[in-house]
Amino acid sequence: MSKTSIIGALAVLAACAAAPVSAADYKIGVVQAVRVLEAAPQAEAAKKKLETEFAGKDKLLLAKQKELKALEDRAAKDGAIMSETERTRLQRQIIEKQRDLKRDSDEFREDVNFRRNEEFAKIQKQIVEAIQTIAQEQKFDLVLGEGVIFASKAVDITDLVIERLKKAP
Repeated sequence: MSKTSIIGALAVLAACAAAPVSAADYKIGVVQAVRVLEAAPQAEAAKKKLETEFAGKDKLLLAKQKELKALEDRAAKDGAIMSETERTRLQRQIIEKQRDLKRDSDEFREDVNFRRNEEFAKIQKQIVEAIQTIAQEQKFDLVLGEGVIFASKAVDITDLVIERLKKAP
């Protein structure tokens, strides 16, 4: 460290020490974001919406998996008694179905993740708005979220946020 950075750091520390602040002067709240997300009715509604939205594609993938399984079972069962041409044709068909299924599964997973992230972003926005409203109404100076190791019930406003979300449209 250079002398200027040490002197600068000491100056900042001295300035902080010269301005004493009492914790009693501030109203602090803490929100457990994970608990809010688990209890928010909006999260459950989004989950059901996504399940409904992707149910058809999920059924289609399951049908393709069954079709592939049937071909693989046929190859295992009847492969020894098939002609070489028939066996080769069946193997090609299996490989083609495997590729199609993998591509469709990857696409499905990407679509679900994209939509889940969209819905999650909407819910996060609602949560932040609820926290800000509560903080303003109850005159909090500071509201903390993730990264808090301990917070007493006196400063935990998680239940207030959950109630606010339950009342939201």
